[in-house]
Amino acid sequence: MTRQGQKIIVKVGSSLLIGDDGKVRQAWLETLVADIADLEQQGHSLIVVSSGAIALGARQLDLESGGRASLADAQAAASVGQIALSRLWSTLFAEKQLTAAQMLLTLGDMEDRKRYLNATATLERLAEKGAIPVINENDSVATDEIRFGDNDRLAARVGQAASADRVILLSDVDGLYDRRPGSETEGQFIPVVEAVDDNILAMADGTSSSGMGSGGMTSKLEAARIANLAGIELSIISGREDHPLKRFAESGTGTVFRASRSENARKSWLGGRLTASGSITVDAGAVEALRSGNSLLAAGIISLDGQFMRSDVLDILDPEGQVIARGLAEYDAMDCARIIGRHSSELEALLGYAPRSAVIHRNQMVLV
Repeated sequence: MTRQGQKIIVKVGSSLLIGDDGKVRQAWLETLVADIADLEQQGHSLIVVSSGAIALGARQLDLESGGRASLADAQAAASVGQIALSRLWSTLFAEKQLTAAQMLLTLGDMEDRKRYLNATATLERLAEKGAIPVINENDSVATDEIRFGDNDRLAARVGQAASADRVILLSDVDGLYDRRPGSETEGQFIPVVEAVDDNILAMADGTSSSGMGSGGMTSKLEAARIANLAGIELSIISGREDHPLKRFAESGTGTVFRASRSENARKSWLGGRLTASGSITVDAGAVEALRSGNSLLAAGIISLDGQFMRSDVLDILDPEGQVIARGLAEYDAMDCARIIGRHSSELEALLGYAPRSAVIHRNQMVLV
C-alpha cells in the first residue's frame, strides 16, 4: 500500500465509528488502531481525522435526530461528544504505546493563510515528537455558513497542511461506482481515477447512506480534487470490515485518485480553499490566456462581484460562470471596477498611479 516513511491521513466517518445503537463500535475500532500502530512501527507517520463527536454527544444528551435537529443541538452534542471521542482515541492509542494529540479546526483555520501556517507548524512538531494528531472540525462553534460540512474535505485540507503523501477515506462503500450502488442498473466499480473531471463528478451522489454523517460521494470527490492539487494521492476504501487498512494493503481494493500534478504550497492552499471574497468573470480570450500560464489582465475582464480588497482570494469565472481559477487580487474592487476591459497602457491615467502588472498575477493564481 505504501512506500516507507510516508505521512498518511486516515479519515474515519461517523457511520463506521458509531453503530446503529448509538454506541461505539469498539471491537472494530481496536482493529483500526492496531493497523495504525503497525504502520507507525513500519516508519510511517499517521494523522487521524475522526468524525463521531455529534453522534456520541447526542446519545449522552438524549437529543433527537442524532443531534442534528438544529444548529444549537449539534453544537451542544459536539461539545459533550468531543470529550468522549478524545478519550476514546487516547485510551486506544495508549494501549499501543502511542501518544494521541487533539486538534479541533474550523474552516477559518484553513482559509486564513496565517492560521493555516500555524496549523502546519503544529502538525510538523507533533510528527517530530511521534504523536498522532486526532483532528475533527470544531462543531461546537462552527455555523452552517462557516464550516467544512464534512470531514472528507477537512481530511484533504489537513493533508495539504501536513504535506502528506496520501489520504485514505474509510467509507461505508468500497470506492467509486459510475452510479449509486443499489440502483436499478448495477454500477461499474472505478478502481483508478486519473483526474476529477465533469464525467467523474457526474457519478457522485451527495447523500450519506447512513444518515448519521454529513458527507457523501460528492464530498469525497471534492476531497480528491483538493488532495490531488497538492500532489497527494487519495483513496476511498471500505471500512466496514475489521482491519481496514491491513485489508487495503493486501488486496488493493478501493478507488485510487492519482495525483497528476503538485502545485507549490501557496498555490495548493489557494486551490483547496472553499471560500472566496469575490469573483471576476473573464472573456474567452482571457480563459485561453490563463490556461496557457499567463496572468489575468484588466482587458480580459467582463464583470466583478463582491467588495474585495487587495490580496483577497477571488474566483475567476469563464463566460458560462464556471470557476476556472483562483488567485489573490492585486487591486481592490473599487479600482478594479475602473479598469475593466481596459488595456494596460490606459491604466495609469485611469487610476492616477503606476498600475500593477496584472489584476491577478500568475504566481498568485492556480487553475482549478
